[in-house]
Amino acid sequence: MRRSLDLLYKVSGGIAAFFLMMIALTIVAQIIGRLIGVTIDSTESGGFFLAGTSFMGMAYTLKTGGHIRVSLLLSRLKPGLARAADVLGCAFAAFGCAYLCWQTWDMIHDSWRFGDLSPGLMAIPFWIPQSVMLAGLMVLTVAFLDDLALLLRGRMPGFAAPHEPALDDIEQGE
Repeated sequence: MRRSLDLLYKVSGGIAAFFLMMIALTIVAQIIGRLIGVTIDSTESGGFFLAGTSFMGMAYTLKTGGHIRVSLLLSRLKPGLARAADVLGCAFAAFGCAYLCWQTWDMIHDSWRFGDLSPGLMAIPFWIPQSVMLAGLMVLTVAFLDDLALLLRGRMPGFAAPHEPALDDIEQGE
């Protein structure tokens, strides 16, 4: 199960990286289009790719300790109380993310039912980028539940071990 969950977070992070690359490609396409006299609007697609990058990257960022965590209060608490605060925080975040998933599902359904289209040149159905948002929220919900289960078993959650995964290969090579 652990391998499957870690793979899920890595795939989610990889999809986020793909969307980030797509932002760069659409901006480059717009620049080249401007040079050759062709209109390419990267604003709309860039915005959708930004949402994809943000939402698909949240779970990976959480599990690698990349989110900002204010530990000033937790560092002043006794270990048992600090752990209880982490459990409460994880449970609250998992519940909040699950609620957002439900509300996002309703939004996607309405967008699909009413045929909502983006107002830009491409007129993309809104349910497509909203579905990416839902996928990212679902993976984040799983990540919070995973960390909650780790905390309840007395293990260290992913968010509590901050490090720079991008630098791991560099440090090992030295």
